[in-house]
Amino acid sequence: MTCCFFGHKDAHSDIYPKIIDAIKSLITEHNVSYFLVGNQGGFDGMVLKALRRLKTEYPYISYNVVLAYMPTEKHEYDPYEFGETMLPEGIEGVHPRYAISWRNKWMVMQSDYMIAYVTHSWGGAAKYYELAQSKKKIIVNIGDM
Repeated sequence: MTCCFFGHKDAHSDIYPKIIDAIKSLITEHNVSYFLVGNQGGFDGMVLKALRRLKTEYPYISYNVVLAYMPTEKHEYDPYEFGETMLPEGIEGVHPRYAISWRNKWMVMQSDYMIAYVTHSWGGAAKYYELAQSKKKIIVNIGDM
């Protein structure tokens, strides 16, 4: 089972414990073992931190930071450990202007579950939350907790 993450880029760090709890719940109660996260903002950064931490507790899980663009500068690789990142197949044919949207839709379509931090109905997080709902994905919205 696979889970993706979407949340507002300006998410406050006080939601970090909720991210940890939501991921643990999916691992232990729903056998989710693969996670996909983007790299565009504070929420994604907290998710990556949580996944790195939980990988030590649950060594059988795996995750990828799904990039929208191939990094061109060394400093763009620096935040990531070897093997953490991936480019989704097919994105190489997408115009850069649409790459983030394409990558986000791809993540939703690959997933069975979504952990979201959505507190209002506008913006990218809300858009992909609605897509996940329309595709009947199982969603845990920590913005509601």
